[in-house]
Amino acid sequence: MQHSFIPPFSVFLLSFSTIVSAQEEIVETLSPITVTATRTEQASQLVSTTVIKRADIERLQLNSVEEALRGIAGVNITSNGGLGKATSVFMRGTNSDHVLVLIDGVRVGSATTGTTAFQDLPLSEIDNIEVVRGAKSSLYGSEAIGGVIHIHTRTGAKNGFTPVLTASIGSHNRYRASIGAAGKDEKSWYNLNATHEQSQGFNSCDSGLKYGCFANQLDHDGFNNHSGSLRLGHRFSERLLVEFNSLYTHGYNEFDGGAQNQERFSQQVIGGQVKFKATDFWNLTVKAGESRDRAKNKLDGVYKTSFNTARLSVSAQNDFTLAENNMLSLGYDYLSDEVKSSTQYVQTKRDNHAGFAQYQGRYQDHQLLLGGRFDHNQQFGDHTTWNAGYGYHFLDAFDISASYATAYKAPTFNQLYYPGFGSASLTAEKSKNYETGISGKHDWGNWAVNFYQIDIKDLIAFDSTFTPKNISSARIRGMDITASTQLAGFNLQSNLSLLDPRSKETGANAGKLLPRRAQQTFRLDVDKRIDDVSAGASLRAEGRRFDDLANTRRVAGFVTLDLRAEYTLLKQLTLQAKVNNILNKQYQTVAGYNSDDLNLFFTLRYTPNL
Repeated sequence: MQHSFIPPFSVFLLSFSTIVSAQEEIVETLSPITVTATRTEQASQLVSTTVIKRADIERLQLNSVEEALRGIAGVNITSNGGLGKATSVFMRGTNSDHVLVLIDGVRVGSATTGTTAFQDLPLSEIDNIEVVRGAKSSLYGSEAIGGVIHIHTRTGAKNGFTPVLTASIGSHNRYRASIGAAGKDEKSWYNLNATHEQSQGFNSCDSGLKYGCFANQLDHDGFNNHSGSLRLGHRFSERLLVEFNSLYTHGYNEFDGGAQNQERFSQQVIGGQVKFKATDFWNLTVKAGESRDRAKNKLDGVYKTSFNTARLSVSAQNDFTLAENNMLSLGYDYLSDEVKSSTQYVQTKRDNHAGFAQYQGRYQDHQLLLGGRFDHNQQFGDHTTWNAGYGYHFLDAFDISASYATAYKAPTFNQLYYPGFGSASLTAEKSKNYETGISGKHDWGNWAVNFYQIDIKDLIAFDSTFTPKNISSARIRGMDITASTQLAGFNLQSNLSLLDPRSKETGANAGKLLPRRAQQTFRLDVDKRIDDVSAGASLRAEGRRFDDLANTRRVAGFVTLDLRAEYTLLKQLTLQAKVNNILNKQYQTVAGYNSDDLNLFFTLRYTPNL
């Protein structure tokens, strides 16, 4: 049965007509900032969150989204080689398709594979990345079992007009050039950026192993990426704010066989939002957007397959301030997934309608969070999820919290309908999530410790005929520790994650570790600035992992050390230099695929004051 687009479109029109007809004035200023953890502009001690800001990206001299996320508490990264190669993100030991990814509030990712091509996203176009750990299906629906990653494109300048020119060059004939301009006045703001990046790459395939790559192809695997972003907004009154955003990236990625074997890709995100303060206690936010993921694969010089997917999303959210520090949110979400491919699928489109509610309350030192959501999906039926959290602040420095949440993940189009592979009888994967935490904020720094357990049932796995079936379950237990401080003028920030992700299915694999998750990950960033010069180092360590569910293919752990330096030549001109993997460690995160050894990268950034 096909569902009409009339309900969400009617909500959009009704909301907008209400907005433009209102005449009242307000005291508070509406903010375009999105707080992903609660879908409101109120921070919560009940949600474990890390924010990677633009200042962090530039200070740490990060050069890819993968590099920015690697070592973040609760996050495991695997890559099939160097720059631009397939990258998977595992949050808190869940599957790589158990992570919901948003760009400026718009759902992204392939409807066929269920994952996001992080390797194609240009970090130069990104303002900040919010990493929200823990189940969020009660707010966002399918996919958010392990957590949510929300990527925000670059926003307007603090004031006036600010151009930015950046040129970078490094090992493997890698270079990057970007140009941008940002501006802001009392009512309007904009940011426009364009980037080109290219690398000759290195041989991604380990010639000594033959796990999924052509080991006899000792060639460079290059990467080429063109990208651009636009974000602009206008405040029509103290009540009404409208914002538009767009991100586009396209290029190609070579795999073994050189230019004869490559993937041509493009990703596009277009969206916008309207924020309106209807009364002193009622805020209305309407968002709409579409993301497109395209891939065209060439083998031996001939294009063999193409996969184009589109995700259209619309939401309307009402936030009611019931009393001071008490908020009730009511909302509606619509999502449409569509596949256009050279491969013929039995079904190529499905719709999802959802309603959600959330209450946030703070009573002196106590905080309460309650939420629930109902999803109706055209393909796999109805699902209800909910969450509850409680927190307590004591001794003016400490917070303790406890929460419980349910979540689910809808099967992908590949799992359901891929010819000769899919199984239309699959049901959604479901989870129960338990978490407790304690944190402290002191004059000397901040720290937090979170313990969690995730029970997943109907986990989609492959039987002996390589057909996906709901035959597995898993139990994941873990702990995340974060801390930051200043010591003798040095800024220190560290993350430690301990993970035990176990399969609970019966048979030979009972009790085995889930594949491609390192049980221990650690990251330490140290920085110091003296006048116009700064220097820093990043130490990353990951324990061993297994590349298969039977735990027969062991991938060794590793330690890497990066060094960086920065010098402000002029007030507007900055020179940066970075040595990655100075220990020249030869390591892998996926069996058979190399990671980069010692390499250099230099950046010159010019930000004139006009």
